[in-house]
Amino acid sequence: MPGFEASEEVDFGTPFGKPSDNYIVGTLAGKKVAFLARHGRGHKISPSELNFRANIWGMKKLGARYIVSLSAVGSLKEEHAPGQFVLVDQFFDRTKGRISTFFGDGLVAHVSFAHPVSDELRQVVARACQKAGVTAKNGGTYLCMEGPQFSTLAESNLYRTWGMDVIGMTNLQEAKLAREAEIAYCTVAMVTDYDCWHPDHDAVTVADIIRVLNQNAENAAKVVREAVALIDTRAEYKAHSALKNALITDAKTVPAATYEKLELLINRYIPRP
Repeated sequence: MPGFEASEEVDFGTPFGKPSDNYIVGTLAGKKVAFLARHGRGHKISPSELNFRANIWGMKKLGARYIVSLSAVGSLKEEHAPGQFVLVDQFFDRTKGRISTFFGDGLVAHVSFAHPVSDELRQVVARACQKAGVTAKNGGTYLCMEGPQFSTLAESNLYRTWGMDVIGMTNLQEAKLAREAEIAYCTVAMVTDYDCWHPDHDAVTVADIIRVLNQNAENAAKVVREAVALIDTRAEYKAHSALKNALITDAKTVPAATYEKLELLINRYIPRP
């Protein structure tokens, strides 16, 4: 990424296993940032195999307060053409049995998730898109499917009747876990092609998709650079106190092993026994 000055690769385990790859830590627009390849370098981890908890826990460990998630998606609306971005503000879950909470094992938390994306961060990213000259729709619904297969035609047509905007396989679990970790989260859904509902879908070649992916990657780098420059790291967003009224369990009954595993997330509200 132009302007990104990498200083080190950080490799560590988490209470939930290994993240997808090493974190690349450095500076961008004068601010400290961390990058993680969601599917691992070489794209070797399937969406259903991703260790979402380890990935988000690692970001929290590094001190991240904002996550801008860059994701390739299919379009479910004619208006979202390949090469355009959608800054989604809602999700719809079509995954099956994925682990999407840090809590359990004697400690219960119910975070608010009516608005699953940080509105404050999304508006920052919207301004960044404008400054970068990238076409982006501010708002939309991301349908998160299980994969790794793409939709059937019947499914794709049904999702369109539901009013879904884009379809992908990863971001919902990230958004839930980021909320529990009190990290502001925003999805930049980068359209690579139309989903199979589109009459021209079968005419799309791998070369076409690669071309759009490369274009999206260049635009994503511009948007991230502008967003990092615009973020006020002193600002307190709603997501930064998401656990304040979410921890239900009597603190005196939390098992020691569970506290040890979750201390990074909960020590603001439940002191070490």
